[in-house]
Amino acid sequence: MSRTIIATDLAPAAIGPYSQAVRAGNTVYFSGQIPLDPATGALVDGDIAAQTRRVFDNLTAVAQAAGGSLAHIVRVGIYVTDLANFATVNAVMAEYFQSPYPARSTIEVSALPKAAQVEVDAVMVLD
Repeated sequence: MSRTIIATDLAPAAIGPYSQAVRAGNTVYFSGQIPLDPATGALVDGDIAAQTRRVFDNLTAVAQAAGGSLAHIVRVGIYVTDLANFATVNAVMAEYFQSPYPARSTIEVSALPKAAQVEVDAVMVLD
């Protein structure tokens, strides 16, 4: 099975030795996205809601570059530095996804790259 690297200027460039996403067959595996502005590469200003929106905007751009949309995502992994932000992250996610929702895990971590408050990775299946 061949692999296709997915890349778009509408999402932040990788900050390490990885791709924004990789397609293998009809499955697309997204690397974790943190709330970086794709134009500047800088962490966006704002609270957890603003950071979460930027993350989902970045994931949307990568999904579109792969030929899909957030509606094709089957699994989401959310990493937050404070589980007290769980309800806010849920509310923002509900702005981007519709039922039936993807499977999901939410995990509190001690730190994220560039001092981000949230990171999200995903798996998407295309028809």
